[in-house]
Amino acid sequence: MPINFTGQSKLHVAVIMDGNGRWATERGLPRIAGHQAGSESLRRVVRAAPELGVSTLTAYAFSCDNWKRPAEEVDAIMALLAWYLADEIPRLLEDRVRLSVIGRRDRLPEALVAVIHQAESATSGCDKLHLRLAIDYSGRESILTATGQCAGRDVTMERFEQILAATNRGGAQPVDLLVRTGGEQRLSDFLLWECAYAELVFTRRMWPEFTGQDLTKAIHDFRRRERRFGDVPAALANRPDTHSRERWLH
Repeated sequence: MPINFTGQSKLHVAVIMDGNGRWATERGLPRIAGHQAGSESLRRVVRAAPELGVSTLTAYAFSCDNWKRPAEEVDAIMALLAWYLADEIPRLLEDRVRLSVIGRRDRLPEALVAVIHQAESATSGCDKLHLRLAIDYSGRESILTATGQCAGRDVTMERFEQILAATNRGGAQPVDLLVRTGGEQRLSDFLLWECAYAELVFTRRMWPEFTGQDLTKAIHDFRRRERRFGDVPAALANRPDTHSRERWLH
């Protein structure tokens, strides 16, 4: 039975799209075939996300550390990203999906940067889903860059988030749910500030196999969790002893 998320609060979901290369290798295919299959998975998830209560979807496409991979694979990924963005613009417009790219651009091929600008400009007025692709991205580097702009200033957490948002170009809103495919259980330098209170879901399913139904299951799991942000569980909130802080502090 489909799950009805109508009326639920809008979510920021982040995905670490892991397992493309391993998926291809297991099938005797070149690693780039896994990345190509992964682009189809991203299309499926983007199409499913708004109906599941997702207003922002941030996908980890290429990290700063991924430059360490063989040059042939990196070049193929850059070409695939440029093709994906150019090919996706009509579909994004049809589905009212706004695209932003977060991360560095000074090391990207000029052709890819040009397509990024084209896609961002073309979709800037779309309002159904905000799709953010992290390309040449590092959470630590983003925080370090933002911190460098705070020297000598009294900066609140709210103001720092504004500075970080400007550094990222595509905003810095807190992540509600982070999903990582491929079986690994780590953040890999992805949205470290934004994921401070994110709920985490790890799955062994490789990214090329991930579907809208898998996203539905992850969000269903998320909706069943109680997010306390350091507070006590709701079931204990009204008990007399939870209000007697001095009893526990002394």
